[in-house]
Amino acid sequence: MIVNKHWQLKNLSLANLNPLNLNKRRERLARKVPNGPLKDFLTVPFPHPNQAIKDTPLFALDFETTGLSAQTAQLLSIGFVDIEHLAIKLSSSDHYLVRPEASNIVKKRSNTEAIVIHQITEHESQQGEPLTSAIEQLLTAMAGKVVVAHYAKIEQSFLAKTCKQLYGYEPIFPVIDTLALAKKRLDSRQIAYDPSNLRLTNLRESYQLPSHYAHNALNDALATAELLLAEIAHHHQPHTPNGKLRR
Repeated sequence: MIVNKHWQLKNLSLANLNPLNLNKRRERLARKVPNGPLKDFLTVPFPHPNQAIKDTPLFALDFETTGLSAQTAQLLSIGFVDIEHLAIKLSSSDHYLVRPEASNIVKKRSNTEAIVIHQITEHESQQGEPLTSAIEQLLTAMAGKVVVAHYAKIEQSFLAKTCKQLYGYEPIFPVIDTLALAKKRLDSRQIAYDPSNLRLTNLRESYQLPSHYAHNALNDALATAELLLAEIAHHHQPHTPNGKLRR
């Protein structure tokens, strides 16, 4: 994920404040959406918020992008991995570059910055998956699971924009945001802390998790999955309802 996300905490989405109503909203939206990948995704029920976190299918997800705003930036790559029974299922992991669309040509400066941060060259990007194929694969893998992301606003906003463009509607889905979890925990102490403590790397260090190669979508998805498991082990219980961890 691109840097400096933690500075925009005030913009955290409130989309999941009502987890009990999410399946009802999914059903209503599924009736409106035309046949295709998004409708298929919405026909699969989300895990009930009262289901124990240990029994909830989780989906750690990361997008690499050229910027924080879905309106002006573009999606570079997607990485994800399943978490089943509080164990990371490496065989489920996947990572692919997203081929930029002709209508999404960005400025040379933005391209250069993306290469420096993400190590994705323009040539490699051109060899990536077409956007339609990338999103279809993603929605298939996400179906019926709770998404786990670090500062999930990025994944939510870019997926919303892309699905609106491809299918005419924005998806809804349950989310556990590891940044929001950590922020809530640190805020509850009522002690001032450096906002940089909420960075993925710094939170991992606080649990003595090994360093990882950042700004690669799959690496960051795996790192986020490990962080969530550490958060659960230290501050929650395996039988905690997943709805209590959702944003």
